[in-house]
Amino acid sequence: MKIFPAIDIKDQKCVRLVKGDFDNKTEYEMSPIAQAEKYKDYGFKNLHIVDLDGALTGETVNQNVIKDIVAKLDLKVELGGGIRNLDNIQKYIDVGVEKVILGSAAIKDKNFLKEACEQFPKKIALGLDAKDGYLLVSGWKENSNQLAIDYLKQVNDYGVSRIIYTDINRDGMKQSPNFEETLKVAKISNCPLVISGGVSSINDIKKAKSLNNKNIEGIIVGKAIYDEDIKLDELKRMEE
Repeated sequence: MKIFPAIDIKDQKCVRLVKGDFDNKTEYEMSPIAQAEKYKDYGFKNLHIVDLDGALTGETVNQNVIKDIVAKLDLKVELGGGIRNLDNIQKYIDVGVEKVILGSAAIKDKNFLKEACEQFPKKIALGLDAKDGYLLVSGWKENSNQLAIDYLKQVNDYGVSRIIYTDINRDGMKQSPNFEETLKVAKISNCPLVISGGVSSINDIKKAKSLNNKNIEGIIVGKAIYDEDIKLDELKRMEE
């Protein structure tokens, strides 16, 4: 079970949002590079980064910050946030990002997802952000009117290398992930899946490990780390 500590970047600061709401955010003192160094010091090898500025603008706003993290710390970074064209995927791959996460742009345009997977084999992850089973797009403000499972069935053979499944109702709420829905998605997916949204305690990591589904690759932990509900040394031991 891979553990992906999370860093959300806004205005070059680490922040956490509640249910993706930019008006309901907490800023933390630690810079993104310092936070990544902390994860590295505890022995983590994987990192989940969301560029919230990119999500708002569709531009590679924090490319230099992410480049510094990858170059200095040699972490395996998966990165999402407003990546809407092939050029921006290329920019992030050029700075050493391991997986580029496509979300809204891929859901609105399946051909874009297919083209990205063909051009960047093994580099594209798909972010499925769902509320009551339906995919939300555009910063979770717009309902796509597509069930996550129906959409995945349509794109399952495109060559996506990882799925990040987030239950929006749980994100930032520390109410435990939606394991039931996550398992439904994992069972039909052609690629590994990472659990996202709502991790509240070390017990959620234990539950994720106990699911015993070979398709579940890992879990993302964010707010529970920043609020010190989970200690990093204890979290690292769960990976071993």
